[in-house]
Amino acid sequence: MLHPDLRVLANPIEAHFGPLRQFTLANSNHPNHVVQTRRLHEYLRWRNAHARHPDVLAAQRRERARIRSENGRRRGLHDTPRAA
Repeated sequence: MLHPDLRVLANPIEAHFGPLRQFTLANSNHPNHVVQTRRLHEYLRWRNAHARHPDVLAAQRRERARIRSENGRRRGLHDTPRAA
């Protein structure tokens, strides 16, 4: 299992730990570390073989940023306070 400190790091690679944990470690009952390591390697090979194109990833990031920006405006986070 991943060390608890690895789950709280504000690190770009942190996004990879969630799927890794979900697909290889969650609800698993590996008899030993050798089998667990094989499953981890199988998942990483699958993920690398099915990687998305960088342009698609960039477009998805832009869309998420646009949505976050819109949500902030709706909540009034972008409004400047008015002087009384």
